[in-house]
Amino acid sequence: MIDQQRYEVRLSRYHMQNYRISLNDLSPEGKEFTLDDPAIWQEPMEEFHLECRVSKPLRARILVLPTDGGWLVRGTLEGEVVLPCSRCAEDSMVTIAARFEDFESLPGGSDDEDEEENYAPLPDMDGVTEGRIVFERNAPMLDLAAICWEELMLALPPTPLCRDNCKGLCAGCGVNLNEGMCACTEEEGDPRMAALRGLTLHKN
Repeated sequence: MIDQQRYEVRLSRYHMQNYRISLNDLSPEGKEFTLDDPAIWQEPMEEFHLECRVSKPLRARILVLPTDGGWLVRGTLEGEVVLPCSRCAEDSMVTIAARFEDFESLPGGSDDEDEEENYAPLPDMDGVTEGRIVFERNAPMLDLAAICWEELMLALPPTPLCRDNCKGLCAGCGVNLNEGMCACTEEEGDPRMAALRGLTLHKN
């Protein structure tokens, strides 16, 4: 089972500096970024010991658009990964075709859009991380690699299946029931009811 919350909580610890963009340098029209470096996903998979491998290259397209009070972040993530089936542990192919849209704002800003000072970089913020925004030299940087990783985690099914009708493993011997029946006998049930099993009821 994929525990998205576990990985999201630790997400802020993982940043690939090469994929941080300066939000102050964006033009009013914004900019679209394409990210397909396998390391963006592979390195955190290894760090978190996630049982997941990429079978079709992952690619993210992210548009970052300046707006009043922050930045609109809109994008897609496509590819294919392999996860262990939650019932039988065999390979489960998962197609990733995610669309996302979020809004990033500077920490400490208010809801008053007329006060421009609310959106200026705050003092003594160097090295501070606020969600997906990282401050370097007191300038806000958006961590695109963190976005890619978070969106992948959100796109993964919590209980992946190799097939909809997967029979899973025998609880007694561990045989994969998709490949055939095992030699285990059926559970006899509550031993306290044994005396009643041979009872025959006759209708009048």
